[in-house]
Amino acid sequence: MRITSALIDPALLELPWTVPLEEWPADHLVALPQGISRHVVRFVKLNDTVYALKETRERIAEKEYDLLRSLERIGFPAVEALAIVTDRHDESGEPLETVLITRHLQFSLPYRALFSHVLRPETMNRLLDALAALIVRMHLTGFSWGDCSLSNTLFRRDAGAFAAYLVDAETGNLYPRLSEGQRSEDIEILRMNIFGECLDLKAAELLHESIDPESVVDDIVARYERLWHEVTYEQEVPRNAGDARHDIEGRIRRLNDLGFDVAEVAMSTVDGGYRVRPKVVDAGYHTRRLMRLTGLDAEENQARQLLNDLDTYRAESDLTDEQQAAHRWLTEVFEPVVRAVPANLRNKLEAQEIFSQIIQHKWLLSEQAGRDVGMGPAVQSYLTDVLAHKPDEQAVLGIEVAALP
Repeated sequence: MRITSALIDPALLELPWTVPLEEWPADHLVALPQGISRHVVRFVKLNDTVYALKETRERIAEKEYDLLRSLERIGFPAVEALAIVTDRHDESGEPLETVLITRHLQFSLPYRALFSHVLRPETMNRLLDALAALIVRMHLTGFSWGDCSLSNTLFRRDAGAFAAYLVDAETGNLYPRLSEGQRSEDIEILRMNIFGECLDLKAAELLHESIDPESVVDDIVARYERLWHEVTYEQEVPRNAGDARHDIEGRIRRLNDLGFDVAEVAMSTVDGGYRVRPKVVDAGYHTRRLMRLTGLDAEENQARQLLNDLDTYRAESDLTDEQQAAHRWLTEVFEPVVRAVPANLRNKLEAQEIFSQIIQHKWLLSEQAGRDVGMGPAVQSYLTDVLAHKPDEQAVLGIEVAALP
């Protein structure tokens, strides 16, 4: 047996590598929801860390390991590749397939777990938005997936929305830039895969009666095309300097609101004005700003909501220095709210999502009361009336997903 690893956990060496994954004893495994896979996939928990193990051919495992490592270096939302285990043999000396080891993404769910009961159309819309945003980011990065689907995606809650993560990269390729043909091929594969997945869900009576598979396919492609257009189109603005500056700043703000950073703006002259094309480098604008100010790592919508709360706190406190305001908000607002969550409820949702939901809950209570109810009462109400009734979503010992909204 040979292990190639970026950061090896010595406990991995003690696993029964001489046994095919599908025959591993239950005392080595944890029960977690998983999507459909052409490979045998198992989850193990070692030293409070959950790993996903996938059996595949050596060449495929090595390619996927390298691709996931490359995506990690550029900050793309994908699972983290940790190791590949090759040269496996059973007790009789017969060769066994190679195993790719990734770190399981905490608080994430495959789409079939979210469809474990009949999913509402609005929840489907949020899943499609997350997948469309993931594919736009992927294509901007120069990554051709080759197998775009819900099955190859994990979803994490993101302040009322979802954030999507790539979980299977074995069919992918990373290029300096994608051609229109490569991009179109990915979208056609997306059409076929999602249509098939929806038919499968419909046959299992897990689709809401108002959801039509053909409409879902058209919808996801339309969402992708709208977002791709907004991120990449060349905009013509008038020659007047003031109007041009206003239009360009407005375009950059719209891109920032969508979560995309702009590295530079290319401008060329045309009759009566300028042709402008911002160079979008990646999503994560609000995530990076929150990290810079507070050190908190959050999904994009969570970060946007936390930053809005921070900005409100800064205005109410009359603090002009942004860094000082961020430090005080972190110690006086965010951390006390997180500490208020009892230990037995902390596996329900991650801290940033809990804080985001408390902000929304406080707003609802204030609307009902006709006044600001304050953070303290909102926290207690949320913990008692909302969080206590949610299922655990931290992926450690398995997840009850039947009651997921």
